[in-house]
Amino acid sequence: MVFSMTGFGHSARHFGGYRVQIEIKSVNHRYCETVIRLPREWTCYEDVLKRIVQHRLGRGRIDIFINKEKEEDALNTPHVNWSAAHSYVQAASALRERFGFTDTLTLNQLMQMPDVLSLRDDSTLANEEVEEHLVAGLQEALNGLCEMRAREGFHLAEDTGSRLTTLEAIHQELVLLAPTVVSEYRAKLRQRLADLQDATFKFDEHKFGMELALFAERCNIDEELTRLKSHFGQCRNLLQMHEPVGRKLDFLIQEMNREVNTIGSKANHLALVNRVVDMKAELEKIREQVANME
Repeated sequence: MVFSMTGFGHSARHFGGYRVQIEIKSVNHRYCETVIRLPREWTCYEDVLKRIVQHRLGRGRIDIFINKEKEEDALNTPHVNWSAAHSYVQAASALRERFGFTDTLTLNQLMQMPDVLSLRDDSTLANEEVEEHLVAGLQEALNGLCEMRAREGFHLAEDTGSRLTTLEAIHQELVLLAPTVVSEYRAKLRQRLADLQDATFKFDEHKFGMELALFAERCNIDEELTRLKSHFGQCRNLLQMHEPVGRKLDFLIQEMNREVNTIGSKANHLALVNRVVDMKAELEKIREQVANME
């Protein structure tokens, strides 16, 4: 399956009194470049998140945005520090017994003690819990991104396959036209010599044959046509693979362009030149599609 390098993914999670949103977008890039923008207090998780992304994606410029917003109910919900409250109650009981006080520590007084009550924030979560939530949110966003890249990749592969079919049809026309080049040249050259024949020179069949042989050698495109056919088959095989194939396809397109250019330079035939122009136009369209493939 072919994947595009363009996509978008999103997830939202609630933890530690925050609503955390993760957005991922990816565009074309020669390599896999990952940039993460997240709150400063969470920068310690950046390497872990990057490794997850690079494990799932092969190529592309991947931008990840992680934002957190305090939830309204969290702003109004106090967090009880049970350890501190218990310490205060024990201390009050010990003082009463030691010094004979009759007063008791009331609930109102306990609630006003330092660090007994505080507004909930992400600091109440252990680092392992924060990392677990961030990783889960990232995986969810990556799933959406990969689904979009897969959908677009399917259309890219379908369009590329269709254009390969067009190239194969043009290739078949070249195969049929190639043998006619020499025969047409022979007829034109013989006719030209006949028109110039004014008894001042003798027609030499041997030299005529040598000239035809040299022409046939110069314009022979059998090797180029054979290599092109091989490249078409390799392209189709790559389009069926379940791995990043963009670079390999890009290399094959360059090789096909080289073969087509050689055919164009050798062709001494108008119909062949026209087919070469058509083939180069299709290859350019395929190259643009391949540039979007992972």
